[in-house]
Amino acid sequence: MDKAFLIQFSSSLAAVAVLVGLSAWARIGRPARPLDEARARELFFEDFPDRPIERLWITRDGKGALARSGACALVLMAVGDGFAVRRLSWCQASSAMFKGGVLSIHLGDVAAPRALLAFDNWPPADLAA
Repeated sequence: MDKAFLIQFSSSLAAVAVLVGLSAWARIGRPARPLDEARARELFFEDFPDRPIERLWITRDGKGALARSGACALVLMAVGDGFAVRRLSWCQASSAMFKGGVLSIHLGDVAAPRALLAFDNWPPADLAA
């Protein structure tokens, strides 16, 4: 083996190792900070700017929210290291199954088939149907 070949081979090996390490580090997602009312309203407004929010409920773990906008419900849920927003009928959201402190809303979406929202109770006592 030639000396130049060994230098080139070791340099290439080091460069590949650096690129593999960089790609492994880049895939580490940063967890989203827990939601507060202002952040939830901002995320809802980004996807549905024409929908005024009448009521807003934030989950106890800060990983989701449910908002009422007329006859529609807006659902905000943590997906990966971000959030996804979906719209459905208010009847579907208000009658969703609540068991073990988790409201389970079937969304019928391939990307987000079910929203699991951790509330203390559902429906809330102050909910006006």
